[in-house]
Amino acid sequence: MRQHVVSLAAALTLMNAFSAHAQPQPSAANTSLRSAVVVLGDGTPLLSADRSGTSIGVVVRGTIYVFDAGAGVLRRLFEAEQRLGLGIVTLGPVFVTHLHSDHTLGLPELLYPPGMPSLRVYGPPGIQKMLNSILDAWAEDRQVRSHSTMPRDNALARQAGGATATEVTSGIVFRDSNVTVTAFRVAHGDWPTALGYRIEAAGRSIVISGDTRPTQAIADACNGCDLLVHEVYNGETPMPGGDSTYFRRFHTSATELGEIARRARPGLLLLYHQLFLGGSPADLIRQVGTTFRGPVISARDLDVY
Repeated sequence: MRQHVVSLAAALTLMNAFSAHAQPQPSAANTSLRSAVVVLGDGTPLLSADRSGTSIGVVVRGTIYVFDAGAGVLRRLFEAEQRLGLGIVTLGPVFVTHLHSDHTLGLPELLYPPGMPSLRVYGPPGIQKMLNSILDAWAEDRQVRSHSTMPRDNALARQAGGATATEVTSGIVFRDSNVTVTAFRVAHGDWPTALGYRIEAAGRSIVISGDTRPTQAIADACNGCDLLVHEVYNGETPMPGGDSTYFRRFHTSATELGEIARRARPGLLLLYHQLFLGGSPADLIRQVGTTFRGPVISARDLDVY
């Protein structure tokens, strides 16, 4: 279960060469020994100019571990490295909560960044088939690159073709010197397997819900965790078409989340993948606060906790 992490330095060097506005890279001295959670994307399938697809990064000692890979994840990774001073220098594996498109559209992006060895993905049953399909879609691209006279193209072809997936369902799925990642099942509509993850990282405990309707598994996994990152929707707004059945089966209302958080007792509750449905962050926080008295924040892209 140990993953060999890879350097982002070569990829960032090449990206900087083509960016007229590249910021100086954080120095190695900025690398923190504690963990940081960075919101790479808090978006939903409803497109927004300032919200990338769902993705959370956990940074420990210069390595970033990615949880879900929504659309735009590679650009957000680049922005986080360039702008936030987190000392990101290496990339760990990607952990997928479930196979909805808004949590996985960014996976193809992570096949090809220059200088990155092969992508490694952990996720529920079906992630291997998804990765195989992605590789099939770009098979001709890899073939052309592999016969290119440019060494960089040859390297990209080998890199993309070496991507691997590991299917997981529960229990400890990954451990290295920085983190221990434990998967647990949540309930997300018709998906046979949807996962949440608990991460032990540099003395902090972090729980990421993924998409889920209310489930005791979240409270059990957190159980006083330092940070609970949980999806949410505005339950006070009339549903499109007047039918709330879909939302009740697939997602957690802000009021329901307040009750989960009351039982889970996190040090901080972070709302992400927010379905505002005409409301505001303050509306969601108010609804959560009817039952949960602890600190609550509504996430934004590139926030750090």
